[in-house]
Amino acid sequence: MRIDAITLFPEWVASLECYGVVGRGLRERRLTLAAWNPRDYTDHPTRRVDDRPYGGGPGMVMQAEPLARTLSVVRQARGMDDAPVLLMSPQGERFDHAWAQRLADGPGCVLVCGRYEGIDQRFIDYHVDASVSAGDVVLSGGELPAMMMIDAVARLLPGVLGDSRSAIEDSFVHGLLDYPHYTRPEASALGAVPPVLLSGDHARIMRWRRKQALGRTWLHRPDLLAQPGLSVEQQALLDEFVDEYRFDGCG
Repeated sequence: MRIDAITLFPEWVASLECYGVVGRGLRERRLTLAAWNPRDYTDHPTRRVDDRPYGGGPGMVMQAEPLARTLSVVRQARGMDDAPVLLMSPQGERFDHAWAQRLADGPGCVLVCGRYEGIDQRFIDYHVDASVSAGDVVLSGGELPAMMMIDAVARLLPGVLGDSRSAIEDSFVHGLLDYPHYTRPEASALGAVPPVLLSGDHARIMRWRRKQALGRTWLHRPDLLAQPGLSVEQQALLDEFVDEYRFDGCG
């Protein structure tokens, strides 16, 4: 898979190669990442890629032509494949696990990172396949959302994580939040590890984890439980969690 990022700060995006499991995936060539600076494809003598907005108003707008030239070079480097061009924008569809999985299953993508007040709409209308948002917040540019997307997609690629089960059991993969995790020591001033995790009974442990995942989702993201709905077994586990939660005086 290959991901290309069009950005005024290519070194920032490229720094992903230096850190964590995503960096390892990049170094091992399980994922290819290239960052492209529109300043390298402008005909302005000072490498300027922005100008004042028509109609007045604050700030500057990124020009369409340098972006279009950059995208043309990216397309050639990719071999003119059908990878989607995605604009990082608070006006876009919110990025989630389903988005990450679709991208992980495809040839990759081209991420366009805006700056200033925005991008000339003509570039968006002509070249962008979809706009994607990191959430209901405005950032100074699209680099952070793009890096978040690259991280989320890379984790789903074969061999990037040390244990493939990590990606399978993450939050949102099955429409639920993740269950709580514990490690050594077994007991400390902060509390003890739940006894079921020390039992060696894998069936009981899996049941406990499913119940905790359902319970955490009920507590923190109840909206996830309504889509598409719970199975009979899941509902029974959730009811059990809720009863225990209320019995403990937490609700």
